[in-house]
Order: sequence, then structure tokens, then C-alpha cells
Amino acid sequence: FFLMQVTAVPELFLTAVKLSHDSTGARYLHVAREDSNNLFSIQFRTTPMDSTGVPHILEHTVLCGSQKYPCRDPFFKMLNRSLSTFMNAFTASDYTLYPFSTQNLKDFQNLLSVYLDAAFFPCLRQLDFWQEGWRLEHENPADPQTPLVFKGVVFNEMKGAFVNNERIFAQHLQNKILPDHTYGVVSGGDPLYIPDLTWEQLKQFHATHYHPSNSRFFTYGNFPLEQHLKQIHEEALIKFERIESNTDIPKQKLWEKPREHSVTCGLDSFAADPSKQTTVSVSYLLTDITDTFETFTLSLLSSLLVDGPNSPFYKALIESGVGTDFSPDVGFNGSTREAYFSVGLQGIAERDIDTVKQIIARTVDEVIAKGFEEDRIEALLHKIEIQLKHQSTSFGLALTSYIASCWNQDGDPVELLKIADKVSRFRQCLKENPTFLQEKVKTYFKDNPHRLTLSMSPEEDYHDKQAKMEAEKLGKKVNALSEEEKTQIFTKGLELIALQSKPQDTSCLPALKVSDIEPKIPFTVLETTLAADEIPVQYCAQPTNGVVYFRAVSSLNTLPEELKPYVPLFCNVITKMGCGALDYREQAQKIELKTGGMSVSPHIIPDDSHLDVYEQGVLFSSLCLDRNLPDMMHLWSEIFNNPRFEEEEHFRVLVKKTAQELSNGIPDCGHLYASIRASKNLTPSGELQEMFSGMDQVKLMKRIAEMSDIKPILRKLPRIKKYLLNSDNIRCSVNAAPQQISEASKEVEKFIKGIARSKKERKPVRPHVIEKSSEVKPVGSEMLSRLQITRKLVNDPTFKPCQMKTHFVLPFPVNYIGECIRTVPYAAADYASLRILARLMTAKFLHREIREKGGAYGGGAKLSHNGIFTFYSYRDSNSLATLKTFEKAVEWAKSGEFTQQDIDEAKLAVFAAVDAPIAPSDKGMDHFLYGISDEMKQSHREQLFSVNSDNLVDVSNKYLAVGKSTRGQAVLGPENADIAKDPSWVKR
Repeated sequence: FFLMQVTAVPELFLTAVKLSHDSTGARYLHVAREDSNNLFSIQFRTTPMDSTGVPHILEHTVLCGSQKYPCRDPFFKMLNRSLSTFMNAFTASDYTLYPFSTQNLKDFQNLLSVYLDAAFFPCLRQLDFWQEGWRLEHENPADPQTPLVFKGVVFNEMKGAFVNNERIFAQHLQNKILPDHTYGVVSGGDPLYIPDLTWEQLKQFHATHYHPSNSRFFTYGNFPLEQHLKQIHEEALIKFERIESNTDIPKQKLWEKPREHSVTCGLDSFAADPSKQTTVSVSYLLTDITDTFETFTLSLLSSLLVDGPNSPFYKALIESGVGTDFSPDVGFNGSTREAYFSVGLQGIAERDIDTVKQIIARTVDEVIAKGFEEDRIEALLHKIEIQLKHQSTSFGLALTSYIASCWNQDGDPVELLKIADKVSRFRQCLKENPTFLQEKVKTYFKDNPHRLTLSMSPEEDYHDKQAKMEAEKLGKKVNALSEEEKTQIFTKGLELIALQSKPQDTSCLPALKVSDIEPKIPFTVLETTLAADEIPVQYCAQPTNGVVYFRAVSSLNTLPEELKPYVPLFCNVITKMGCGALDYREQAQKIELKTGGMSVSPHIIPDDSHLDVYEQGVLFSSLCLDRNLPDMMHLWSEIFNNPRFEEEEHFRVLVKKTAQELSNGIPDCGHLYASIRASKNLTPSGELQEMFSGMDQVKLMKRIAEMSDIKPILRKLPRIKKYLLNSDNIRCSVNAAPQQISEASKEVEKFIKGIARSKKERKPVRPHVIEKSSEVKPVGSEMLSRLQITRKLVNDPTFKPCQMKTHFVLPFPVNYIGECIRTVPYAAADYASLRILARLMTAKFLHREIREKGGAYGGGAKLSHNGIFTFYSYRDSNSLATLKTFEKAVEWAKSGEFTQQDIDEAKLAVFAAVDAPIAPSDKGMDHFLYGISDEMKQSHREQLFSVNSDNLVDVSNKYLAVGKSTRGQAVLGPENADIAKDPSWVKR
């Protein structure tokens, strides 16, 4: 390797080292930083010229076995043989990225070896291509009389991806604004074109794109660079010669006049107004992303144009009442060689397309004339400052994603990291030329002919048409087959299943041992004091880098039942409606200028030792720079004491936006909605979960958004405020640097004294309140007072869990399935065994049956903190068959057909999650939010270590076997004849 440059970037506490490999020309960037969560990634520029999804299917297939590691699927196997904090692979429109991260050096070397071999020397076997890409197979592979259908992981993944209308819109937007080269195709694959890809083409694509001369290596963290270089050179690069990689992406030829395009999509069954389901946006091609300062300026400009209620496009578009929310991909998009900016509306009537275009043109003119208020620019630069200071645990992953696109186009990744330089240069430009930003708007928006207007409207039978086109494609393929080929398909299908079912020899793969796991966790020092003599405040001194994190939990125990369903809406709008002397615009401005964000969310916490006991409340969280703490606490005081609820129009805007976001989120979170519904009747808090974050909430928000008169809902907010925003039942926490703690405690004290107490003693609505104290053990001699945080939990002694099966009929071509079983709480001895069992079932049974054989994009088992054991599947073409698979998984577990090696691997995977790094801002949160102390975590840890084969068989029989525990099932997906004729299912 040849060292090219070394650059210190003090604002990010890192040093960047740029190298290149002598014989192959492979590029290398190492970022040295005092961070134990080390990351590696390798990136190839992948430029497909059709929509068969070749880079995406290749990304899946290289991870299915390589020369040194010829077993099937080393990638998924390594998840259980490592303590990685992250492992994945991504296909973007013009690159493919393979990152992993871990805190253990031996683990790093193991994973690096597997990743290098997969990328450069994969087997790319035909059967792997069939499993991961696409294949023709009998519906029931064992019966040649059943019809032939398309199967395959990526085929189903992409079918599921395009259920999401926002995804359809964003995909068309990129394809149409940059139509001439690789950006004109669907790199992930269009389900109608995926079956055109051949195995030969896949191998050819690998040979031309996956070469060191077309690669970029990135490492990050505190492990020594020399070791990485040596291993990468010896295990991969030494075996290659330099080639000319012809993967350059030419610049898009600029248009002479604007273009228009319209596309169709599926109906949104949760649209508040069925006659308004059209989306339209206007997009502008900007600059080459390798010009890092211009790109930085334009991304700031984009934020000024569309972010928050003070931005010109928010005022002009969102508040016009024409639509529900911005169009998908609004703002700056910098992931293609030339960036583009897009703005528009969704949830509009088709006849309003022209109105929206006129508003956009008018707004551009206004911005050119008026420019931006100085305060808004300051607020934006403040946001950058706080983002630089806030420490996340996945900083390496954020960096590799941040530089990927620019580096992929041969831009300088180090320039990209020098953010402080860019900010001061930006300030300088504004100082020298106050109309600097207005001129950019004129150049890139007003006078830019490379402008695309894209509209999308739903079709009644969109999904049927898609299915019909797929059926036609299938018919063509099947009709072209000779009898001999049909027989071959049948035998190959059986061969694939035999291969998938065969016990694997994984001895070729490297692995950590259970003895590599730390036996003890380090304890976090917490100090709890009483503010205003009665409100508990937990202080956690941490190296937060000049940022203070404040949180509070307020109880819902006294809130009348009929107001409960509106709590999520209340949380959503309470920081956005104005407070005290500030209207909502001024408030938004203040929040941006003085804080890193203020959010409020419902907080339902199951008890650690009783399934029927839980805490219900609302969580307030915020962060700010040290210097702004008094301002932030003052904002909270005003929100608590004087929130404003008079802006009816603005409230309607927020309601429509929320309803739209919930509806858009269903395709990506379908399995979560299914699981929440399936567990609704298993514990008393289940009903509340469904009310706050399940399909019930989606439907309620749709109903509210449909109301012609929204006043009755608005009137509920001050009533909720009365029960929630006072100091009757609240606890607070602060994470800050040690020298900030005393300042912070003064501010918190002032806040607590300044907020109202209830005039009269309010009775809890449910009479059964349990007071539970968690003692803070004194650490050292300076903390002798033993203070207790008391949490008021709710219990419902009359509660009886009951079975329920629900089918939500949605116009999707795939299913999302959840099955939930009531088991035991966190502190119970069996909890650790069930947790290991969930991981074991996922890795050794469900992954194979649901993903490899069933073709669903994902599936598995997990045990939640609330003692609910969940089976789930994601983007699944099966429904009842998958529920049958869940049953078989339990039979498999009861039989105890797993080895000690299997159990050890499951333990490694569970510990990788248990020991995931915790950011300074989140230390002590398990104790504050859930009442789980480090002592409890340590004893849970010891229980995990001691789980053995007998325990696993025992808990399978005790809880998971049919008839042992109460269970619920839910399916989100298309009409289903088998479910429809089964009276035990409720159709919604």
C-alpha cells in the first residue's frame, strides 16, 4: 500500500488516512478514532443497465458461500459465530456496500476474512442463484401436478418493496430525472424483469465489477491499521492484477426544456379522503456531487426551503390545505452522480396538479425576491453543530454511508469530512454576498430547464394488473419449456429442498467461543436526588461532548379512559402548536435555534416481574448544547404551563400529515402491526399498545383526518394537558458532562418548581396502583443517602388473557404475519432460556423454512421485554402455511434436536445484542425508563450463560407447546379464501 495523505479532522475527533494499493489500484480510507466499535466496509461501483436486479441478486448470492468458506450461507451463519454490532450488505443505485462492525479484535479478523472471500472469491452456485434470485418451482415442490410459480428471496423482496407507493414514486423520480444511464433502471430489480436474468449474466457481472481496481476499502476505529492492510493484501489483493474498470457513470446530458411524466400505483386503503390520492412533485437537477462545497451549500439551501413550519415550501404547500404531506423524497437527494432537489405534495385531488405546480413556481420567485431570515440560517448551522457533537454508537457506519456516494464518483472522501471548514466558508460567502443563496435558487431552480414534473395516481385494479403481467410472464416462460425441462425443474426443485434441509458442516467458518464473552458488565454510576423535595431526578455524568440530554416521564394513571386513544396525537402535536407568547412558527424557530429537538411519545413499560403489571405514561426527551440549557428548560416550562391549542388550521395540517405517515408506514412495518395485534389480548398492556401504536391507531387517525369539523378533537387536548402536564407524577433524568451536572440540577429544580401542581388530589382511573421502588445502591462514600425512585404501576386483577386471530385485508401482494404467546417476565428464571431459544429457532429452523424454502424476505422468533414470545414473517407469499411452520418450529424445539455448538452460537448472537455499545446519552436509561438496574442485568447475564439443552426443551414444552399458553395470531395481507372460510378468524 502507498500512503497518500493523513488529515486530522478535530471537530469529529478523528484522523483520516488515505492509501492506495500498489499493484491493483484499490483505494483505501482509514479513519482512526478512539472508538472501540470498529467498522470495515468494502464497496464496488455497480452500474447495471437493465432492471433485472443483477447487482442486488449478486449482493445476496456472494454471501452464500466462497472458496475458503464453501458451506451454504456463511453470512447468516456468522451472525451466530460472532459478537458483531452490525453486519449487512446494501445495493444502492450505483454501488454495492458490505459493512460490518465489532468491538472484538479477533472477531474483526474473522469477519474480515469471510467478507473478503465472499466479495472476491464467491462460489456463485446455480442453486444459490435460484434460491436468492428467482426460479420456477412447483407450488408444492414435492408434487409435479401443482402449477409452476416464480419463487426467490429477491423476487419476493422487491414485490414487497413496491407495495409501498412512496417507494414507487421515488423509484420513478430517479429513473425519469436521470434517464440516460444506470440511474434509468431499477438496481434492486423490478419483479417483472427479474426473471430475465440468467445465471451466466450474474457470473459475468461479478467478474467485471467485483475487482480490486473497482473497489473502495474503508476501516474505522481504534484497531491498528497495519494489521488490516496486511490481512487484506494477503487474503485478497495479492491474487489480482490491475484492470481498467469501465464502470464510470457519464454526466447526464442536460435537457433543453422541462419534462412531465405520470405513473400509476395502488390504492391507499387508509387514505383520509379517497378522492385525494394523487402525488405530484417538481424536481430539479443540481450539481455534480464531487463538488463538495457546492453540494454542501445546496443541501443547506434545500433544508431552508422545506424543513419545518417556517420554511417557504411548508407555508406555501403544506398549509395550502391542498394535500396531506410533502411528496416522497422531498428535499435534497445526493446519492446519484448529480444531485437533485424535489418538492411537491401527496394526498391531492388529480385536478389540483396544476395548482401545486403554480404554487411551487410562485414560491421560487418569492424566495429569490426575499431570501431567508438570518435566524433560520443560524438555526440550521446550530443543527450541524449539535449533530457533530452528539455521539452515536454507530459512528463508523454513519461515516461509511455518508462518504459512499461521493467517493463512488471519485470525489474526495476526506474533503467531505471537513465539515467545520465548510461551515466557515459558507458563513464567509454569506458575509461577502448577502444574496448568495438567492442567486443559487435563481440558477438551480428558476433558470434550470432540467426540471421534471412527476405525478402519480392510484388505479383501482393496480395490483391485479401487476399480478396479471406477472402471470403472463410466467405463462411465456412455462410455455417455452420442453417436457424434459419441466422434469428437470421438478428434480432441481427437490434438489434445492434437499440441499436446504441437509445438516450443515460449518467447521470451515471461524468462530468466537462463549468464553470470549465478558462475564461481568461494567456498572454505570447514577445519582438520584429529589428536586423541589419530592420529584426524583436521576443524574448520569458522561463524556457527552458538550451536550445535555434531558428526559422526563409523566404518568397517565389519572387520565380518563375516553381520552386515552388521543394520547399519541397529543404527544405528536404538543411541541408543535405554540406555547406561552410564541405561536407555532416562533416556537419551531426557538426549538431549532436552542435545542437538538424536543419530542414527546407514549411510554408503556411492562413490569419486570409481573406480566399483568405495567407503567403507563408519556416520555419527554430533548437535547441541547451546554450553553443553551436554560433556554431549553424554559421551553419545556412553557410547553407544560401554557401550551396553545387555538390554531385549528395548523392542527388540521398536523393531523393530515400524521395520518398520511401512518398509512405510508404499513408496508415497511407490517410484521410489527401484525405482532402488536396478535398480542393485544395476552396482557393488560397489550390493549394499550394496540390503541397507541397498532392498527387501531392508524384507523383512528384516518377517522380524525376525515372529519369536516375537527374542533371536538382539538377540545380534547387541553383536557389531556390537565392530567399530564403537571408535577404530580413525574420523574426526570439528565445525562451530561461531570462539570455540567450542578448547573443542570439548578435548571431542573427551576423547571420543577415552575410547573403546575394539581389543585385537587386526582384519583387514578384504575384503582389498582402498585408503588414500586428501585433502590439506587450507593457507589463509593460520596453518596450515602439511599434514594428511591418510586414508579406507580397499574395492575388489573380481573384480567384474563384470551385467544384471538385477526386478518387485516389489505391490497398488498404479500403477507405480514405475527403469532404471539404469553410466557414469563424479564426477572423470571425461564426468561433467559426463552430468549436463547428464540435465537436458536430463528437461526437453525425458521430462517431455513421461511426465507430459504418459503421465499419470504424475513422471518424468525423473538422474545420481547414484556414476556411475549413472537413468531413473525415479513413480505411473505404464504400465510397459513407459515403459521404451520411456526407450529413445526415448536415441535422441532421440543424434540431437542440441537447440539451444544448450536446453543453456544445462539448465546453469542444474544450476547452480541445484550452487549451492543451504549452511547453516553443513553447510559442509565434502562434504569430510568424500565426500572432495570445493573444488578438485574448482571443476574440476567448469568442466567443466559447457564442455559443448557434441558432448559430449552423444558421451556418449549412448558410455554410454546399447543394448549400450554394463551396465543394470538394476526395476518396483514391480501384476500385469503382459506382464512375466509375459517370461522375462528376475525376479518378487519
